[in-house]
Amino acid sequence: MVTSARLLISQNKIQERVRELAREVKKDYLNKKPVLVGVLNGAFIFMADLIRFLDMPAEFDFIAVASYGAKKNSSGKVNLLKDISLDIKNRNVIIVEDIIDTGISTDFIINYLKQKSPKSIRFCVLLNKRERRKVPVQIDYCGFEVPNKFIIGYGLDYNGQYRNLPYVGYIETKKLK
Repeated sequence: MVTSARLLISQNKIQERVRELAREVKKDYLNKKPVLVGVLNGAFIFMADLIRFLDMPAEFDFIAVASYGAKKNSSGKVNLLKDISLDIKNRNVIIVEDIIDTGISTDFIINYLKQKSPKSIRFCVLLNKRERRKVPVQIDYCGFEVPNKFIIGYGLDYNGQYRNLPYVGYIETKKLK
């Protein structure tokens, strides 16, 4: 099999949109010191850039879940791999995610964090793959809508590869004759 990466969203477009998302968050949370919870591993690059553009007091933490493993399709079962360490009781929480496709992991994270009694939970995602949605998800801040392709780059991987690409792309797998 030969796998090739194709450009979907350029580095410049990503940086421009992340800057806009940071402005939206700042406007909504001015003087509220939100807690941004990044979903590992995919969202770490997006969250780092968002934080750099977010010129306001905020706290940051991470959560990790798994539903893919080394597969291209979600297993449908979500496992908590790393919990947050901050106390979010009565705090304004913004979950920062790289991509939403089926919504299964997103729904799990939202319901899990709700058990910790935050004042509010909002959702910020870089990429929304609406075509694959199985569970409805309320997205408050969205970077880009993407097609139903296997998306890689800017933190997103396939088998641990491609996370370091500075752009968002997709992979095509072709069988050799």
